Amino acid sequence: MKELTRYFYNLFVSKGFSESTAEYLNLIIDVIILVISILVLDLVIKKVFVTIFKAYASRSKNTFDDYLVKNKTFDYLAHIIPLSLIIWILPELFIAFPTAERYLELLFDIMAIVLVIWIVRSVLRTFRDFLKSLKSFKDKPIDSYVQVFMIFAWSIGAILIFSSITGKPIWTFLTALGAMSAIILLIFKDTILGFVASVQVAVNDTVRIGDWITMDKYGADGDVIEINLSSVKVQNFDKTITTIPTYYLTTDSFRNWRGMMDSGGRRIKRSLLIKTSSISFLSNEDIVKLKKVALIHDYLVSIQQEIDLFNTQNSINKEIPINGRNLTNMGVFRKYVESYLENHPYINQKMTIMSRQLEPTAQGIPLEIYAFSNDKVWKNYERIMADIFDHLLSAIPYFNLEVFELNYTTEN
Repeated sequence: MKELTRYFYNLFVSKGFSESTAEYLNLIIDVIILVISILVLDLVIKKVFVTIFKAYASRSKNTFDDYLVKNKTFDYLAHIIPLSLIIWILPELFIAFPTAERYLELLFDIMAIVLVIWIVRSVLRTFRDFLKSLKSFKDKPIDSYVQVFMIFAWSIGAILIFSSITGKPIWTFLTALGAMSAIILLIFKDTILGFVASVQVAVNDTVRIGDWITMDKYGADGDVIEINLSSVKVQNFDKTITTIPTYYLTTDSFRNWRGMMDSGGRRIKRSLLIKTSSISFLSNEDIVKLKKVALIHDYLVSIQQEIDLFNTQNSINKEIPINGRNLTNMGVFRKYVESYLENHPYINQKMTIMSRQLEPTAQGIPLEIYAFSNDKVWKNYERIMADIFDHLLSAIPYFNLEVFELNYTTEN
């Protein structure tokens, strides 16, 4: 480089330029040559470096190096050699221009700090992607921790940059930051709250990525797709995205459906409104007719024998149906509903199966069906529940019952 510099200097002087002008022109040419050389060197090193490691990563069974390639870690590492070469050559190249040398050294020192931060960011993203690929960390809020480390990295980088620009020691800035701690806490309040909330969410295992949560206050009803330092992203079932501040998961109430998803079934809890005036005692003719229903035949035979025995032993006058023990169409229908659910192929028989009568209302008597479908997929669950109630609504007339319907009459 020195020989080339001397050659151009002598060339400019021989052409009649003054010594000072020749030095400036020579400097410009040296800078152009240096920039071109560094760019070519950077391109070559990057190409060779990245190619070698890509080939290694493709043959390796470990996926960690694949994520290093994906996050361009080797691309950033390849910039270290050209940048180091520039910093090493600068003192010799600008020996006659100390002011320019000082400013350029400062510029490249800042570039080196930023490059180190980029490398750290790339490595952190690699750890994030790698941990997310592991089953034990897949549903953990890794993004929150990565963002915290990046905040620290950028903070340290900013302090080093300001220290380089001002020429003051790092401890001076750390002391100033300590004095401004109240302002810093105010500025980064949401970040701090988000970090604390992320830790609480992870430690208490309240929410995982992939959980179905419902938070009516914010219109969220869907799967958690991301938990980071500042927000939780929920993809609703209509494919919209709801963003909730992370710390609200620790201060506000929400519903997590993970327990249902991990259980053996999804609950069916819905009522039929039976018209009160349609409820009545069953006559012998009605009982004979209902014995043809296979699901309750055995029940009717045994219960009728029990009732007849009780009425006989107690000399009950059966001329009036209200005397003694009797069967009602509502009670038999309730038994039919339970038998139907107990024989349904899509109802989990190991979980609660119940049909119960609730408190009477102005719209009739609610007959609640309480059971669990063994298929928890939303679409299948809705289909199973609809099939059950289609059948029960069709079966109600066989028991001389009616479903309540509100009829509006219009007057002309």
